[in-house]
Amino acid sequence: MAGINKVTSIMLYSFVVEDLPKIVYTDPTLVVVLKPAGWLAIPDRYDPNAPVALNTLEKDFGKLFVVHRIDKDTSGLLVYAKTAEAHRILSEQFASRLVEKRYLAIVRGRPECDEWVCDMPLLADADRLHRTIVDTRRGKPAFTRFVVKARYSDYSLVQALPETGRTHQIRVHAAKTGYPILADPLYGDGKPLLLSKLKKGWKGDVFEERPLISRTALHAEYLSFEHPETGQKLEFIAPLPKDFSASIAQLQKLTKTTAL
Repeated sequence: MAGINKVTSIMLYSFVVEDLPKIVYTDPTLVVVLKPAGWLAIPDRYDPNAPVALNTLEKDFGKLFVVHRIDKDTSGLLVYAKTAEAHRILSEQFASRLVEKRYLAIVRGRPECDEWVCDMPLLADADRLHRTIVDTRRGKPAFTRFVVKARYSDYSLVQALPETGRTHQIRVHAAKTGYPILADPLYGDGKPLLLSKLKKGWKGDVFEERPLISRTALHAEYLSFEHPETGQKLEFIAPLPKDFSASIAQLQKLTKTTAL
């Protein structure tokens, strides 16, 4: 692999997120996409009717190789390889923890500390609800660092930096350390964020109110890795989807906020 000679940063904050996966970057060896919430990264036998980003992309690019995945309700960045060799190299980078990943999450609660870590081994698909559990005997090593970005009255915006890539890792580690992700149906209470619960004197129709966010409030905002052919460092920064940004805006506006 050639040495790294420069960093390519791709910032997309003016990018408009719509209902289909969007191509962020592509070349003969890989494709990076912005996956909306509600889309599977790969086919899933538990949710056969959900749209699949891989299937949609292969209509344009032909066969793609899955390098990593994010949950259906998680929005954000995904990379697929176009060749077997690129897949091998990128997979090695992920396995060796050379890929930098950064997520944003809205969690319930107000952490007292500005940063904390969770080092709990995880076992995937461990119960009848197909949840990941902490298992010190059979679980695989999993490590996540959390950084508080802002505190609201009953919620916080946190940055999650996973060093490993276990199934549901951030969701489980957030919940196990006392700060479940907002609207998470498996590891939290699953309750959406409603404007009526934030705004005093709200006068809308409770039967027609649309939640600010009703899916697990987790967004894969940053991804950095070495190009599998050139060794050049690539960086991708994705915008917040509308439901996530609207939730933050209302929390900032209507609750007591402490920004770091």
